[in-house]
Amino acid sequence: MAHDLAGGLTGWDLEGFHSGGDTEAWKRLGAHVITVEDDERGPITGTRFTVWAPNARAVEVIGDFNWWNGDPMQLIPGSGVWGTFIEGVGAGTKYKFRILDQWGNWHEKVDPMARFSEQAPGNASIVYESDYQWNDDEWVSARATSKAYKEPMSVYEVHLGGWRKGLTYRELADELVSYVKWQGYTHVEFMPLSEHPFSPSWGYQVTGYFSPTSRYGTPDDLRYLIDTLHEAGIGVIMDWVPGHFPKDEWALGRFDGTALYEHADPRQGEHLDWGTYIFNYGRNEVKSFLISNALYWISEFHVDGLRVDAVASMLYLDYSRPEGQWVPNKYGGRENLEAIDFLRYVNSHLYRRHPGILMIAEESTSFSGVTKPADAGGLGFGFKWNMGWMNDSLGYLELNPFHRQYHHNDMTFAMVYQYSENFILPISHDEVVHGKGSMIAKVQGDDWQQFATLRAFYSYMWAFPGKQLVFMGQEFGQRHEFDESVSLEWFVADLWGHGGLKRLFRDLNHIYRDHSELWELDFDPSGFEWIDANDAGNNVFSWLRKDSEGHVVACLTNFSPNPQSRYRIGLPHAGVWKELLNTDAEVYDGTGQFGNLGRVIATEEAINERFEASAQVCVPPLGSVWLEYDPSAEEPSPIDDAEEEPVIEA
Repeated sequence: MAHDLAGGLTGWDLEGFHSGGDTEAWKRLGAHVITVEDDERGPITGTRFTVWAPNARAVEVIGDFNWWNGDPMQLIPGSGVWGTFIEGVGAGTKYKFRILDQWGNWHEKVDPMARFSEQAPGNASIVYESDYQWNDDEWVSARATSKAYKEPMSVYEVHLGGWRKGLTYRELADELVSYVKWQGYTHVEFMPLSEHPFSPSWGYQVTGYFSPTSRYGTPDDLRYLIDTLHEAGIGVIMDWVPGHFPKDEWALGRFDGTALYEHADPRQGEHLDWGTYIFNYGRNEVKSFLISNALYWISEFHVDGLRVDAVASMLYLDYSRPEGQWVPNKYGGRENLEAIDFLRYVNSHLYRRHPGILMIAEESTSFSGVTKPADAGGLGFGFKWNMGWMNDSLGYLELNPFHRQYHHNDMTFAMVYQYSENFILPISHDEVVHGKGSMIAKVQGDDWQQFATLRAFYSYMWAFPGKQLVFMGQEFGQRHEFDESVSLEWFVADLWGHGGLKRLFRDLNHIYRDHSELWELDFDPSGFEWIDANDAGNNVFSWLRKDSEGHVVACLTNFSPNPQSRYRIGLPHAGVWKELLNTDAEVYDGTGQFGNLGRVIATEEAINERFEASAQVCVPPLGSVWLEYDPSAEEPSPIDDAEEEPVIEA
């Protein structure tokens, strides 16, 4: 039996939604189990249904509680929102909205604010109320005072369905969490977990923005997974997709028969590349919807950050459009001013509400000020993916080692703009899909050369200024490119080469986390100094990483198959430099023949004006060496030194 309009919800309650300032719209719109007071019968429990459809002639709610026959909803005066209260309807009920447009056509639509959804092809929304009790108060409290840009961050990007096929959120809370903790990553990044009907979209074509995908369980099961990650000391980033949404007729598109969430003009409202609609960022209700969605994941699911997908497509009105097929802004320019204002609004609000979270932009252009504060004219993100570094370094990696000498500057160029933004170095899923091949398939040579090159590359990456991200499967050198329909190739993970790479990743993460030189001053020029940026002939790169206390790590990488057994480098201190890492070690399935017996000795013999000391280092072929200055170590006598550090010829 239907009761008042919407369980007491009035037009006043929706003022913020219409002004663009309601950042918790999920609390008012959608389906909510509530108890209302009846003058004659006392408290009555049921579900309040509300939906924004301002241009509809009529709206009904249909579901398994009424055999999918419509219960009429009423228009809340002055709001454009329709509502009703249905007695006796509770959690687990499946429902949709049936909307009559201005032209007399009925449309069945899922609830834009649904907090749980049925999988395709049914796609029904599901009434859901969480009763989850969180156990991560200590984690959330510590997050509020964190300074991510001065802390270690190595991110393991995960597609939940493809990590181990068939696992639920709760099963992943056991297997995934224990694996990520063992590997030593600081964060996981989940590819989109919002409901989506088409699995090969990997979640980037969202139909249920407030609904965690039911592929792996319930919303509270996802809460349990995130809670378990936090208890293990692992942060959680989730991909968020406010740049576009699919055209499925039962979803957001032309919701009440008109362009409600999207622009009506296809030159503004459609993505030609993806066949999707573009949100109308200038419409207040759309702003309330999207900012509420961002806050929802952080508030209700304790997500530690959002990586915003395809930011470049939001920033530019002519993004991937031919001449004449886009509408300039009011100044005649190509920048999407409404999207820019929206991103500033989202970032500012979320950082104010939840200090210490991470807002990360996947932005592939040179748009200025992506990580500059919004109140200083920037977009207000905390971090930006460094797509330039990714493209340049992968291009270098794919070359025959002989030809790398002619592309040496491709690897050093990133330092020219390193301090223009707060960068994350991403080797993400995008680099191992759609015919691009796996990482190991990009490298020329035999198995030994391929694995050695990958070990050198990832150690180069972990030592380079910026935070790090790798996609699952890269840590053990999966040979096939990513396929969401099957599990990772775990059957090779402990074989020769693969197992060595996996062990290297574990050591990279643990050494990295233990040495503030490698992360504290990522975005401060004082944290990095080239030893030699110009040794193109040998394909060798060498630099120093420093922290604020004056500790120093020297990092050398040789991208040539020729060993550098007597490679002399300048160093800032004479004395003992302990070998922290050597990617040619036998434990990583290297040869074990090109090392420094645990340390090198720097003498007061300057080789240029910048350094007071120098040392001979053995840098393995297609390998990396990290050396840490150890002022407390005693130098051996010259005789002992000669005995302990024999020169190993190629």
